[in-house]
Amino acid sequence: MPRLSAMLNGRPLTPRNRHCPMTDQRKHQRFAVRFQSSFSSVNRVEGEGKVVDLSLRGCGVVSQTAVHPGTTLTLRIQAQDNETALTITQAVVRWCRDGRIGIEFLSLQPDEWTRLQSIVKDLSRQPYERRHDNQEDSGT
Repeated sequence: MPRLSAMLNGRPLTPRNRHCPMTDQRKHQRFAVRFQSSFSSVNRVEGEGKVVDLSLRGCGVVSQTAVHPGTTLTLRIQAQDNETALTITQAVVRWCRDGRIGIEFLSLQPDEWTRLQSIVKDLSRQPYERRHDNQEDSGT
């Protein structure tokens, strides 16, 4: 299976515009987003942040809350204003630096996995494809 390259604003991430190390080992395409989020752990770590990139297996969050690599979290992502937050029941912090947290998703409920797939699929569409679908849904 060919490796998908990460994207930033519809362009492949390159060493000049990526925020991650040159040895990027991601297997799933990431998409630049701006979603509100909150997280908590059994160790009483609680915080809020903004999801800045999202893939099927993880995300990047900007937060003022200090979280240590290896911390297991429950993560809630508010992808759309009028919907219940997407809940990742088990996620692990892989790295944290300069107010940014790299999170890998470990476990989701089946219905949340379906929602995540739908969100990522919509993000993978070109903007004109998204508008076209919305026009069809509204009957125009």
